[in-house]
Amino acid sequence: MKKFLSRNKFKIIGAALVIAIIFTIPFIFKSFEEEIALSSYDLKLNYNDEKNTLQGIESVKYVNNSENAFSSLYFHLYPNAFREGANTNVVSSNNYDKAFPNGASYGSIDVLSVKDENDEDLSFNIGGEDQNILEINLTNILYPEEEICFNIEFLTILPNANHRFGYGDNTINLGNFYPIACVYEDGKGFSTELYHSNGDPFYSDVANYSVSITCNNDLVVASSGTQTSKQKLEDQTTYSFEGNKIRDFCLVLSKKFDVCTKTVDNVTINYFGYQGDNDLEKYAEFASKCVETYNDLFGKYPYKTLNVVKANFVHGGMEYPNLVMISDDLDDEDFMYVIAHEIAHQWWYGVVGNNEYGHAWIDEGLTEYSTYLFFEKNKDYGLDYDTMISNALTNYKFFVKIYQQINGQIDTSMDRPLDKFNTEPEYVQLTYTKGVLLFDGIRESVGDKKFFKALKDLYEDYAYQNISPAELIASFCSSTGRNLENYIKGWINGEVVIA
Repeated sequence: MKKFLSRNKFKIIGAALVIAIIFTIPFIFKSFEEEIALSSYDLKLNYNDEKNTLQGIESVKYVNNSENAFSSLYFHLYPNAFREGANTNVVSSNNYDKAFPNGASYGSIDVLSVKDENDEDLSFNIGGEDQNILEINLTNILYPEEEICFNIEFLTILPNANHRFGYGDNTINLGNFYPIACVYEDGKGFSTELYHSNGDPFYSDVANYSVSITCNNDLVVASSGTQTSKQKLEDQTTYSFEGNKIRDFCLVLSKKFDVCTKTVDNVTINYFGYQGDNDLEKYAEFASKCVETYNDLFGKYPYKTLNVVKANFVHGGMEYPNLVMISDDLDDEDFMYVIAHEIAHQWWYGVVGNNEYGHAWIDEGLTEYSTYLFFEKNKDYGLDYDTMISNALTNYKFFVKIYQQINGQIDTSMDRPLDKFNTEPEYVQLTYTKGVLLFDGIRESVGDKKFFKALKDLYEDYAYQNISPAELIASFCSSTGRNLENYIKGWINGEVVIA
């Protein structure tokens, strides 16, 4: 999820708490090793720099990997959260002026047609709670293990916004810009939650992507996946990209990009800064160190490319597969910290996914704690792990004290949907800060050897899947040989009191 606040502002996470009495029992969980067929997206895009619009044709191969049969399929239409009159807020009131420095601006996505592979129209509806869902009515029932192909033609309008979706003075950010399939959970149905200003209101399965975008020659493109070709035709250029087993696809365009490239562990790392920047080499080298460290701690980064992209962004940073946005509004120390955080998301969210709307503490807690681990393993950057943990504990207790003084009581549960956090600070403290305190507490209880084995096992066993809280708990119990279930549940349910 986005990195809301820098280390200096919220200094999140770490726990000096010791687990009371834990019984060692064997715990068995299911590990999914069998390869399954993946859905795929083929996107052909044309960006109009004058109108700030994106025309797209999206060819989808949808594979029904559930145990149920479908008569309809559902897709998120995230850009409609930015439209005029939307019922949801895309940014908190405290950050509105920073996100919209030139005043209110609106964006949207218009689905023009949906056709089957024979070019016959499929009926569809724009619905959900706030025009946020595309419902496609299928001609025939789609049974388990079957697949269907169809084409969606759409027009996306970008707002003038320093957000993951929008254009600013320096970059054009195309995050969550196209219709993407809602995750189906057996027993629960399709996940169709609204966009929310708290956190990253996204949840998706991995898929295979083939994407091309045509834009003016003066625009340089950073993307998810790996670039496969670049063709110039008069005043326009078409970039093509491929991305396999990735959870989403993002592009960032700019007339100001300058690129520095490094290679570490067979991964090409591109740092996209701005022309005239004198720190391209520094940040490219830092990003390489992050990948190298996380490879050692958790397991190898499985993709060929990672793009670290300086961009207009209201918050500190934002993660996408193979691409992270880093706000151009940060100072040097915060800039590096956010790079470390967002790159860690490639492991926790990118490869091991989760429902970021319903269980944000999983990827954010793991990612923020991983950031602490990076600086613990790389002491030359001047951040002391024990001091960071102490600061996080102090911050969290101060937050709880002030919140209780103002409201009389506080809900300290972590495992709740984004719309159940009343404020952005509440979300940050209970997701990032308390999340790291949780994982630091587990580490203190089981010891380094078992703890780091548990992280590696989690990464290996749940690669390219979406992990639930129950599966995460089971994984830690199995890897450490300790019954951590009640302890972890006590933290995430708000029963643990940090005094």
